[in-house]
This record gives sequence, structure tokens and C-alpha cells, in this order.
Amino acid sequence: MKKTSLRLFQVLALVGVLAVAAIAAYLQHPLFGHLPEGERLARTARSPNFANGVFVNQIDSPLSTTDQSEFSMWMESLFGPEGQPRPPSALPVLKTDLKALDVKEDLVIWLGHSSYFVQLGGQRILIDPVFSTNAAPVPMVNTAFDGTSIYTANDMPEIDLLLITHDHYDHLDYPSIQALQPKVKQVVTGLGVGAHFEAWGYDKRAVQEADWYATVHPVPELQIQVTPARHFSGRSFTRDKSLWVGFALVSPQRRIFFSGDSGYAPHFAEIGRRLGPFDWVALDAGQYDPRWANVHMNPEQATHAADDLRAKALTPGHVGRFSISPHDWDEPFKRITAASQGRSYALWTPEIGRPIYLDGRAQRFSAWWEALPQR
Repeated sequence: MKKTSLRLFQVLALVGVLAVAAIAAYLQHPLFGHLPEGERLARTARSPNFANGVFVNQIDSPLSTTDQSEFSMWMESLFGPEGQPRPPSALPVLKTDLKALDVKEDLVIWLGHSSYFVQLGGQRILIDPVFSTNAAPVPMVNTAFDGTSIYTANDMPEIDLLLITHDHYDHLDYPSIQALQPKVKQVVTGLGVGAHFEAWGYDKRAVQEADWYATVHPVPELQIQVTPARHFSGRSFTRDKSLWVGFALVSPQRRIFFSGDSGYAPHFAEIGRRLGPFDWVALDAGQYDPRWANVHMNPEQATHAADDLRAKALTPGHVGRFSISPHDWDEPFKRITAASQGRSYALWTPEIGRPIYLDGRAQRFSAWWEALPQR
């Protein structure tokens, strides 16, 4: 009996060692990227937003708002009670030929979740492109909704500017970044994120890393203001070594804003005072939960942020392609529609691939999510 128990213990110990070795080997995969080091690390450490070895939010923002552990929180989200986090059928989409567009025409095309193709000031801009059908380091954990994966890197024209808000997998997608490399002229992102691009073969001279409220002038017709967000960063067990940001894009004719992932906080009002009013804004509004309320907005908070920004039009972001939260997949659209009633801005809710024109023309967008079957 003792020999059997000893043998079982030895087998279990061996399995445990092999599992740890397999995980350690997998963590060497290039998709996990690289942490800042050397001169890049020294540059990040000089930021006023860097303290005790990590970047920090402008106000206290613990990831969890409950007493439960972070591991317990994510396990509860994955395996606990939930609504209908995925649509019952393929979503309606409209695939616009991006290569055929006149670059002089100012417009935005939502590519799903937090990915956008933008034309502004004669520049073609791509923001947080995720063409993969899986937005996680582990297959089948965070898969795209049916019908939403209509664009690939091959569909993109030459990209003057690739903007990355932060390094989470649903915003910085390794396969997409690799496939886009021959088409991308310049990258703009937060401090420290360039370490991933350099590890993935990008010329570091083509990657500009910036702090909050820094201004980037890629061409005379366009300036990019890197703005604060209330979030966190990291692609493995090490957190907050790179900066999370939003972007204000300003041309002589237009001002538009992308929040990136962000909880609601006073920075929206400050951005509105400094850089607004905005002709159009895209705000994080689709992956909310009371347990992580500090780092993502709910739809009602997004409407307040739109007011803070003095926006003329609002489109909800971080929604419509991947599900990270256990609420119904269409709940963000319903709630933001209700919360936008009587507001001073227009609510624009295009399908994936439908252009939003920024030239002041009249535009109408249907409540397309209502056409899908209900439970």
C-alpha cells in the first residue's frame, strides 16, 4: 500500500513538473512580447506617471472592486452564471473596400470591438487592429462573434499611422501586427509598448512612444494628442510596465477621440477642456462589470464622458465582436441608446464595416442588433 501511494505521488509530481515546464516553454512564445529594458526602461521611469517600478493611474484604481481574489473573479466570470454573452446568429456587417476609398475623405470605419480604420488629414490610420478570431493567448478562450471577422491585413491599404492604446490581447494582436508590418509606415503608442514591436521585428525608428498629453506631429495636416486613460497593462503575469492611453486626432477641420479602455474618471473632463469639443468620439462602453468598475465604463458612464468631452457624436466601443463580460452581448447597445436620449450629442451605431463620415452630412444608423433573434 505504501509503495502504491509512493508511486502515485511520484507520478503526480512528474505530471506537475511537466505541466510547469510546458507553461514555462509556452511563455517564451513571441506573442507574449517583451518588457521594456535598458534605455527604454530608463525613459519610462522618468515619466511622472511611473512610480515604484510601474505605471499608475491618475486616481486610485484597483482592478477588483470586491474582496474576492482576482483569480476567483475571472473564474467566476468564465464559469459562473451569465446572460447571453454571444449573439444567437451571425451579426449583420457591411464590408467596405478600404483600398478604394478616397484618402481625402475624412471618415471612420469600425472594424469590430475596439478596432478602427480612420482617414483624417489625408492620412490612413489604423487603431488597435485585431484581425484574429481569438483575442487571448489561449485558443478558444475569447473567440470572435460569428460573422464579424470580415477584415484581414490583406484588406488594408498602406497605413500611414498605426495607433495602439495598450498591450492587452484584444488591442495588440500579435498575428495582426506581424501581418501588417510591410504596410505600416509609423507606429504611435504609449511608453514601453515599443518593446513588443521591437521584439516582433519592427524598426524602432518607426515606433514613437509617448506619455500622457504628449503631442505627435506625423504630418503638418494632423496632430495626435496622447491622452490619459484609467486602465492597466500587461500580457503575462507582469503588470503595468507599459502605459495605457487614449488618442485625440486633430486636423484643421476635425477633432475626434478614442478613449481606449478606460474607467470613468475626471480625465475626460480635462481632455474636453484641453482638446475639445470633439466632432466624434468612440468610448469604452461594452465590457463592464461592477467587479471591475474602475477600469471599464458602463454605458451610462460613457454618456457622461461624452458630455465631459463636449462631443457632437458618440459611438460605443469595446463591443460587438468579443465578449469579456458576462452580460448579454447586446445590452451595451440597449443601455447606451436609452441613456443617450435627450443628450446634446448624436448616437451613431454603425454595423461593422459601415463608414461614419466626418464632413457634417446627415447620417442615420439603425438599431441593427434588434433584428437578431431573441432568446
